[in-house]
Amino acid sequence: MTTMAPPREIELPAPATELPAFRVRLTTGPVAAAQARGQVRAAIRAWHAPVDPDVAILLTSDLASDAVRHEVSETITLGVRCGRGRLRVDVHGTSRTWPVVDDPAGGGIGPGLTLVASLSAEWGFYRTPAGTVVYFTLPFLAEGGGRG
Repeated sequence: MTTMAPPREIELPAPATELPAFRVRLTTGPVAAAQARGQVRAAIRAWHAPVDPDVAILLTSDLASDAVRHEVSETITLGVRCGRGRLRVDVHGTSRTWPVVDDPAGGGIGPGLTLVASLSAEWGFYRTPAGTVVYFTLPFLAEGGGRG
């Protein structure tokens, strides 16, 4: 006679807490940077993210402007995440051009990515099958250190 043991209950790990995040496509053109700034400003307010909004908006503007300048398609994608002690902003484009930090006096790209490099906690770029992503992170400020 064949007997079967009753199924054991398997204890699954608790689901990870979801981090606030979103992605939005922006049409390339003169208003893309302003739209990106507005999206990041709204996210910081909605999530009560304890970061300096002026710095986040400035760096977002630089990434979006640079992406539009090098973009070969009609859209870029803005990604914003908040959690684990930081705010992260990504700008996705189809360009295969690597970003470069350079001295504008030396004929480089200008101060934009120099600001990103100096004001962010971390920044970088990587390739995807669709193109290139450039990102920065800002650490959360100590209690009471942010402006809203």
